[in-house]
Amino acid sequence: MHTVKTLDLNLLKALNALLDERSVTRAAEKLSVSQPAMSGMLTRLRDSFGDPLFIRTQHGILPTDRAKALASPVKQILEQADALLRELEFHPSDAELKIAIAGTDYAMRTVATPFLAALRRQAPNIQVAINLLNERTMYDDLERGTLDFALTTPEQAPDGLHVRSLFDEHYVCALRSDHPALADGTPDLAKFCALEHALVSPTGSGFSGIADRMLAANGVSRRVSLSVQSFLILPDILRDSDLCAVVPYLLVAKQSGITTFAPPVTIPGFTKALAWHERTHRNPAHKWLRDLMFESCWRQV
Repeated sequence: MHTVKTLDLNLLKALNALLDERSVTRAAEKLSVSQPAMSGMLTRLRDSFGDPLFIRTQHGILPTDRAKALASPVKQILEQADALLRELEFHPSDAELKIAIAGTDYAMRTVATPFLAALRRQAPNIQVAINLLNERTMYDDLERGTLDFALTTPEQAPDGLHVRSLFDEHYVCALRSDHPALADGTPDLAKFCALEHALVSPTGSGFSGIADRMLAANGVSRRVSLSVQSFLILPDILRDSDLCAVVPYLLVAKQSGITTFAPPVTIPGFTKALAWHERTHRNPAHKWLRDLMFESCWRQV
């Protein structure tokens, strides 16, 4: 009993071409190979199947009953192989999938909010879960698939992840628009330091941040009387108090009742970035989602 021992897709393509063309010459032209190469593949096919497969006649080659029986299965195998190798198509309007995004609440406001607005218009059936980012488990969460996208900074993204910068952010000083400190114009360094300040601390209990390090470098300091863990609550606090805060610009850019001015000392900004794992890098749906996130961010910057 004969068995198929060494049969690859190229041999199946040759068999399919021979069945279609009924000619070694035309089959060779169809596959862009030489006639001797096609004859060699026919020899291997005959050995693999234990059958002549084709009989030479004055008008070309005729398939044997065995070859005729193989015609349909071979075409089916080639179609399935082609489907496996073909890039998956993605149509946003009728796509149905679930994705998980993680970031700080600042990232949720500045990145996720415009992204979700664009997503609802173009791909309304995609479900999105938004979570707070755990930097310690970021890589493992992306690798396991419990997380698809992480909103972070290039410096905080673990090695081995794909990272794409979304936008550059800068810091501003923010306080309520009718704050007494604005009566005589933009506060200078001395007036700025004399104000009571609020800041966002990742732990919710820190009272010093990047602004304090930059002030110290200039030989001055400020009084921070409030530390909060959430960016999102800070604009409401500023509107209802005499507190001042140094915050990322986009956090308060569209907030009513809030006035901003440039810090009296230079404070380095940061880059917000999108990170993802290699497992989804070539997924056409995820590629489309990454591009949409990038575009929606740039429209608001």
